[in-house]
Amino acid sequence: MVTGPTDSSAPLIKVEQPFAVDETHVQRFNPEGDGAVVAEDNTVTVCYLGVNGRTGERFDSSFDRGKPASFAANGVIAGFQKALVGQKVGSSVGVAIAPQDGYTTGNPDAGIQPGDTLIFSIKILAAK
Repeated sequence: MVTGPTDSSAPLIKVEQPFAVDETHVQRFNPEGDGAVVAEDNTVTVCYLGVNGRTGERFDSSFDRGKPASFAANGVIAGFQKALVGQKVGSSVGVAIAPQDGYTTGNPDAGIQPGDTLIFSIKILAAK
């Protein structure tokens, strides 16, 4: 189960582990944002929560840090980029990232092993 964030609360991601997908799947939560469409070469500002499908544990969250994150849309793992590009600013999306679109060799610092599916809930705040 994945819920999008609201203006006053972080998203919720709850999975029965191990959770895995063979292909990356993006789902926009309603309502759709009314801002500009995110392009591949944009710098985006987002709030997000990431959970490892193998363990069900959160491994990264801008909500925990108390501030949004900004980065190049084409400077993140492929699955995260797929979740952003083509969405409108103001939208919230959930994405289940297949291993080939995530950290293919793992990310030990985050507890991610090769082959792990990653789940994110993302709120798109800005794109320039």
